[in-house]
Amino acid sequence: MLVQLSGIGKVWPIARTGEQVVALDSITLDVTPGEFLILLGPSGCGKSTLLQIVAGLEQPSRGEIRFPARQGTNKLTSMVFQEYALFPWRTAIQNVVFGPEVRGVPRAEREATAARLIELVKLRGFESRYPHELSGGMRQRVALARALANDPALLLFDEPLAALDAQTRRVLQEELIRIWAETGKTFVYVTHSLEEAVLLGTRIVLMTARPGRIKRLIEVTLDRPRRLTRRADAELLETLDALLRDEVKQAMGAEA
Repeated sequence: MLVQLSGIGKVWPIARTGEQVVALDSITLDVTPGEFLILLGPSGCGKSTLLQIVAGLEQPSRGEIRFPARQGTNKLTSMVFQEYALFPWRTAIQNVVFGPEVRGVPRAEREATAARLIELVKLRGFESRYPHELSGGMRQRVALARALANDPALLLFDEPLAALDAQTRRVLQEELIRIWAETGKTFVYVTHSLEEAVLLGTRIVLMTARPGRIKRLIEVTLDRPRRLTRRADAELLETLDALLRDEVKQAMGAEA
């Protein structure tokens, strides 16, 4: 097992009112090596908060998170955000080498790794471009290469394609599947898009509206490539749609 979450809860205190907002409640989940795990749920259900807890950017209010596969000081996770978070004063390849550079990896080794990753994300010829000289899709490819440069076992994605146009998003979805298959890494991917969940995932964690709990775990055994036009693909999409609609209705009823 790569990551084990046990009884994870997260409460956000609101200083102005003294209110305690429960974002996550009793999340128990195992992440297995090599899977493409999707966190899917309504807006505000705590998907991104859960991802940040796995990344170590937030601490849970209760519960335990374990990394049984951790070896020594090796970096276990890297994160790709919706915003590209690239250094504007660094070129594409300089952004990619940043992590290994900070860790003191020898120059020849980190440059060789960066060149290989630039090739992997199909940016050869753009190594010397600055972020403002790249399209949104290209910037996200740089961000992915930079995350891979640290050789993490687990890559975390917080809606990385949400800001892109539909055509670019579809191209990068296919690229993510290719890179996941080629690298053998474990991907944990946050989305609120049903189509994206079905297209990408090997397993879908369907979450309830706030407070976020796990409503259902769905194994996705559909053949690839997935087009959402075949009967099995469409049936899973319809099932997820019905479950999410029910969840949103319950949430709206509770708020009323």
